[in-house]
Amino acid sequence: MSFDVVAQQPKLLYLLQGVAAFAAVVSLTLLALHRGPVRRRAAALILLAPALLLLTVGLLLPGLRTVMLSFTDSGGDTWVGFDNYVWMFTDPTSLVALRNTLTWVVLVPLTATSAGLLYAAAVARSRFRTFALSLVLTPMVISFVGAGVVWKFVYAYRPADAGQIGLLNQLVVAFGGEPRQWLVDSPWNVLFLVVAMVWTQAGFAAVLLTGAIRAVPGELTEAAQLDGASPRQILWRITLPSVRPTLRVVVLAQATGTLKAFDIVKTTTGGQFDTGVIAQEMYDQAFRYGETGRGAALAVLLLVLVTPFVAHQVRAQRRAR
Repeated sequence: MSFDVVAQQPKLLYLLQGVAAFAAVVSLTLLALHRGPVRRRAAALILLAPALLLLTVGLLLPGLRTVMLSFTDSGGDTWVGFDNYVWMFTDPTSLVALRNTLTWVVLVPLTATSAGLLYAAAVARSRFRTFALSLVLTPMVISFVGAGVVWKFVYAYRPADAGQIGLLNQLVVAFGGEPRQWLVDSPWNVLFLVVAMVWTQAGFAAVLLTGAIRAVPGELTEAAQLDGASPRQILWRITLPSVRPTLRVVVLAQATGTLKAFDIVKTTTGGQFDTGVIAQEMYDQAFRYGETGRGAALAVLLLVLVTPFVAHQVRAQRRAR
């Protein structure tokens, strides 16, 4: 019992230090604001200063350090120039990761958003809307690691003479087919992993698009119905143009998240069988193989790829205001 108490003392000390630091920052901020008349810009700067400091220490400085490491060797000591970037665009394994990431970025946002849009259009005016949305939103409650484990069991393979534990192979055998190793055969295994990602993200798209569809004035839909428009025509001519801003936000959010995809690949194939993506390859190079420079170069590439999506989303939000 005494050993447990001693072992917990450093954690308790760190907790108390964190609470004390937080209280000190809040106290100094309030003191600076109440010492006298403060201009609006000065007050905003005082309030933002703690967050800016944390962003600098936790994000900006590590980012600059990563950029510097991308120009060094595996130990991070010797300057090698652009060698890591040349390797990134010439090494077969790295090229496979780049190709797979491009496949994910194209397929996941389009498929997840399309599925979410069709689902939202079907349930937006339904009495059971809340229940229907809760069903499709359930996969988002599961972490990506959990989703990867679930779909690994779905794709599980056993020989034909053994009992199948994978749902997909069980269905194939039930209809007289032969079980397959779904996560081994390239390039189809990449598409099967994309399905797992879409399963987790379609609910996000459905919820946002349901709210956007319900905000469309009912008079437009009723007028179109009186003019003889079919449900398909209403979807394409009225609903889609009306929810275009929300569609843009959903697609950009999906694309940004897909670029950072790691967990599903890690828990299903570990990047084997030509299923690796940039984030997986970055992890392997930096932490499995000890190639710090190559891992940092892949991280920089990931940052460069994410930046246009984030910039476009920020610009769109400003135009909306």
